[in-house]
Amino acid sequence: MQRHEPGQTLFIGINGAQGTGKSTLAAFLRLALESNAGWRVAVLSIDDFYLTKAEREELGKRIHPLLKTRGVPGTHDMAMLAACVEKLRILDAETSLSLPRFDKARDDRADPGAWPVIAGPVDLIIVEGWCVGSKPQRDDALLQPVNSLERDEDPSGEWRHYVNKQLKGSYADLFAQLDTLIFLSAPDIGAVHRWRLEQEEKLSAATPADAGSIMDSEQVARFVRFFERLTRENLVSLPEIADVVLELNYNHDCRRSYYPNRPS
Repeated sequence: MQRHEPGQTLFIGINGAQGTGKSTLAAFLRLALESNAGWRVAVLSIDDFYLTKAEREELGKRIHPLLKTRGVPGTHDMAMLAACVEKLRILDAETSLSLPRFDKARDDRADPGAWPVIAGPVDLIIVEGWCVGSKPQRDDALLQPVNSLERDEDPSGEWRHYVNKQLKGSYADLFAQLDTLIFLSAPDIGAVHRWRLEQEEKLSAATPADAGSIMDSEQVARFVRFFERLTRENLVSLPEIADVVLELNYNHDCRRSYYPNRPS
């Protein structure tokens, strides 16, 4: 990986469903580039830019109740994320920036005093998330529900149309800036459910017993349904448009890698 020109900050996106290893890959890339190339790397998770709990409550009242649940496009503060990326691009040796964090156990933004600080200049920005680089669907693809959540709680399609509209707007604006998109491709939606449950079990083990937002198996199943439509779409569309595709098996091993957009 080389920089385009001296002084320019590269911007890489990592997409993958819940539990595919996006954070692990981002951490590996940061360690490798900082250790071997002397780069300074900023890693951002789109999860750290969720709207606050109060903001999502208001969105749920104003638009649709399902928007109270964090996760889908429309539940992130994309203006905050875009501003963070822009500030990282212009950091110099005399400046630094606090990077937002979201406390999933509390389902709310962490106190700013707990945000990590990165000093400039930054050579590479990595943003990882399950919808990073995702493309909106055609409107006619939204007509039929993909699961019981959409059928029973979004019968009119208002929620999924709102989510799709967000992907066409501020999300697309930020993703258009990516220099490279890496896609971690899960075997299927069943693997995503299992891996998400494993994440919750790890979170539970590391969180005090009185934390109220750790999900059990049934809650995880419901939570994954929020992501199912776009996850299925990603599995079809992103292998054709990503710059790097890593196909995973059920044990998280990479069984194949390829580069759809590499010049022949």
